[in-house]
Amino acid sequence: MWPDMGVTAMQAVVLEEFQEPLTVQDVDRPEPEPDGAVAKLIGCGVCRSDWHCWQGDWDWFGYRPDPPHVLGHEPTARIVSVGEDVETVEEGQEIAIPFSLACGTCDLCRNGRENICENHVGLGFMNQAPGAFAEEVHIPHADVNAVPLPDSIDAEAAAGCGCRFMTSFHAMAHRAPVSAGDDVVIHGCGGIGLSAVHIADALGGNVIGVDLKDENLDKAEELGAVATVNASEVDDPAGEVQDITNGGADVSADGLGIKTTCQNAVNSLRKGGTHVQIGLTTSEEEGMVPLPVDDFVSKEIDFHGSLGLQPSRYSEMLDMIESSKLDPTTLVNKTIDIHGVPDELASMTDFNTLGIPVCTDFTS
Repeated sequence: MWPDMGVTAMQAVVLEEFQEPLTVQDVDRPEPEPDGAVAKLIGCGVCRSDWHCWQGDWDWFGYRPDPPHVLGHEPTARIVSVGEDVETVEEGQEIAIPFSLACGTCDLCRNGRENICENHVGLGFMNQAPGAFAEEVHIPHADVNAVPLPDSIDAEAAAGCGCRFMTSFHAMAHRAPVSAGDDVVIHGCGGIGLSAVHIADALGGNVIGVDLKDENLDKAEELGAVATVNASEVDDPAGEVQDITNGGADVSADGLGIKTTCQNAVNSLRKGGTHVQIGLTTSEEEGMVPLPVDDFVSKEIDFHGSLGLQPSRYSEMLDMIESSKLDPTTLVNKTIDIHGVPDELASMTDFNTLGIPVCTDFTS
């Protein structure tokens, strides 16, 4: 990874040791593999998932790279070089890059489930895929994983539709799915949760946001929530949702991934409801959360996971952005340069972020 004599270096945010301060360093520029491409970064969202990786979480499902490692997994970029076996991706194209990189050839990929590819590699989370807090990033299997952006969508603005937004789109549009008139409750209104609020509203849902912070709930209302619940001010947030919806929500989602929000989300549902788990757990839960299994049986509640968005279905989200039904820029609360990324991630330790911060300058 580190630059050698005669090799042109680039700036990148490097994880040297878990939980120790991140630094911007010079590293080698990537070269395209035969089926890969290299892209110059235009924008990259700064996500709490990057914070989890920095903390050393998620080793229980393989998202723990060996330092030193470049972080970043929500990129938009412009193709600057392609490998000799690449057929459809061309230099100069502006693209989005899913964090759940697919091989394109396994049974799951061939059946439209590239987001859970049998050979899945997590961009910025695994040794095989150095991340996108850098001037350039390598895209393996580029014909699958480089998603062209329409000319009408600004690539810098589209960085707001990275992991949190597109994962929430898959959750609300596909895994629930939300239908017109559904009561939808979102527990945890950070970047993922607020994205889900906006998307569920666009799909016709009556959305209720639940969070501990009034500013997050105000933003949820701005994005279309018809009601909100401050969980710090009530004894039973799920009961409040039950009252608001006259018996429970049709769809619930946990955007945070802690035991409390997951349990409250499930307990917010009416009979026959569907819970969608978007947030991944912390080192406290290590992927294990106790849930009311008997309610799943007696109320016929469905529990669905949601990971990323298939490249083959990006067009659905992009079409809604083009027609102004969705606007990821409303979630972007600030833009920063690459040297601001370490501090932005550090602020997430105390949940001191609102919406989606995006890095748009990688060379300053």
